[in-house]
Amino acid sequence: MLINRIKSKEISKYFNNALWLILEKGVRVIDAFFIGIWIANYLGPDDYGIFSYSEAFVYLFTTIAGLGLDQIVVKELVKTPEKRDQIIGTAIVLRLIGFIAMVSIVVPVIYFQQESETTIYVIGLLSLSVAFQSFKIIDFYFQSEVKSKYTAICNIIVISCVALFKVYLIVNLYSLLWFAFAILIEWLLLAIAYIIVYKGQRLSITKWKYDKKIAHSLFDKGKLLILGSVAAALYMKIDQVMIKEFMSEYHVGIYSVAVKLAGVWLFITVIITQSIFPSLVALRKENRGKFIIRLQKLYDLLMKIAVMACVLYTVFGNLIIDILFGEAYMESSELIGIYIWSIVFVFLSNASWGYYLNEGLEKIASFRLILGALLNISLNVYLIKEFGLKGAAYATLISYSVSSYFINFMFKRTRENFYLQTKAIINILNPKTWIKPL
Repeated sequence: MLINRIKSKEISKYFNNALWLILEKGVRVIDAFFIGIWIANYLGPDDYGIFSYSEAFVYLFTTIAGLGLDQIVVKELVKTPEKRDQIIGTAIVLRLIGFIAMVSIVVPVIYFQQESETTIYVIGLLSLSVAFQSFKIIDFYFQSEVKSKYTAICNIIVISCVALFKVYLIVNLYSLLWFAFAILIEWLLLAIAYIIVYKGQRLSITKWKYDKKIAHSLFDKGKLLILGSVAAALYMKIDQVMIKEFMSEYHVGIYSVAVKLAGVWLFITVIITQSIFPSLVALRKENRGKFIIRLQKLYDLLMKIAVMACVLYTVFGNLIIDILFGEAYMESSELIGIYIWSIVFVFLSNASWGYYLNEGLEKIASFRLILGALLNISLNVYLIKEFGLKGAAYATLISYSVSSYFINFMFKRTRENFYLQTKAIINILNPKTWIKPL
């Protein structure tokens, strides 16, 4: 009876954690989707193209500042909670060093690219926001404790306030630069909110310490993931950068609408994988068999969500574009039916981190992302020139499928993961797997 009560308590803890993450991501969806649509309609394809290009450009370099630490910090906090202050303090220092490294690269790249003055200012504001993203390490601590409620409340309040600020900007006809400034303000307020809620748990930021040994350990574990994260950023965002180079900001704006519509669904995989990841770490330490069963259920659930979204957009894509974005963006309707199917492989990829990190396969995880990036860049160079925006959508779909799914069959150590993923695809037709997803 005692064991059953403990298990019930554990399940309840993860369920409540997931509920708060769902609520937070719901607010993010409203902001990114509905407010984002309003911004896209207000700015028009040209200015929205500049904004989307700048976001993609900065995102390519944000991974340098991240140093591949995200999941590693959560894992280390779960494994060694007694070293909390040293891990958090060290990780934040490393993130700030990463930000300085990022800026030292971005500045000369902008100079040699000879971007327009407006684009430079937008990129500058978005780049500054990365410094405040360092305090996301506090969020990782709460994730490790399965207490995302606290940071979720911070996110809900801040995102809601900034969303209202964006509405104010639209209603009062403010320029493009103000929307970039809104993103900077959002991350500044989030950093302050995270610190307040951390101290509210009777924890002190003055106890944070930089530890050379932990820094070396984190960097050693993360160095391959840095390369992998840079590669992931490349194959997630390079299409928008290359469209701007080969075509124009206008075409980036058209393409970005398809990306935005698909991106809404990615919030779901983030919610689920973030909430389940600590339990996967704990199960792997306790019993590998149970770990594999839980991972299979995670894959099953994500596949069902992804395929339902793909069918919805494939059938009703034209109508969705027409209702939400209007005549100015109707060219996007030709892309969404292609681009949306890439999320099947993005969902598989995100869930795979639970396998790679817990099985010590960081090298292979990074290699697959590097291969995906190289394939995506190569395909974009050829397909954009030959087929325009449709070519970019096909390049994304093909490269995602290779790096997230097919590559797992190539290595003996990841073949088990390939079979788990394949079973999840097959299980879409299995009614039993729909009854009790997790």
